[in-house]
Amino acid sequence: MSVSNSSVSRMPAPLALATRVLPLLPLQVLLGICLREIRSRHPRIFDRLGTHTGKRYGLAPTDLPLAFVLEPRRMNPRVTVVRTLPSNIDARIAGPLSALIGMTDGSYDGDALFFSRDIEIDGDMEAVVALRNAIDDSRVDFLKESVAWFGPLAAPIERILRSLVGAQPSYREEMGVGGGG
Repeated sequence: MSVSNSSVSRMPAPLALATRVLPLLPLQVLLGICLREIRSRHPRIFDRLGTHTGKRYGLAPTDLPLAFVLEPRRMNPRVTVVRTLPSNIDARIAGPLSALIGMTDGSYDGDALFFSRDIEIDGDMEAVVALRNAIDDSRVDFLKESVAWFGPLAAPIERILRSLVGAQPSYREEMGVGGGG
């Protein structure tokens, strides 16, 4: 999968600007529900992280005025929405939201994104590689799984979200590969 700067879509500017004034609490609650749902359907999702389950990963969409701190603990994983990443994270992955989402579902190749400089990685590289391997091995389409709890509204909500963030349908879905974990 080749990736160039022009192939990674960016969040539309008006939507990115709107997130500056939106309160983080509703997004925090939704992300918490999504993470719990994903973990309940894929209870072993973070097992591949090994000793890195205690690490704090900063995910910084470069096209949004907010970021996420992922703590993939086995028993109580957590994702926190913040305006800026704290200094006490173990690793930071920054890039357009579509690239960050695309790496989780396989629609973008993380190596290609890194070498094309569409994403930046700082900090504990071993922890980042472990996270990438855990995500790749899980075969979970995180965007699809995140909206599954909406029941019959899941498919239209997924389409809307994919169009907003510029994420492509998962190659796993196109190839008929189910979610493991």
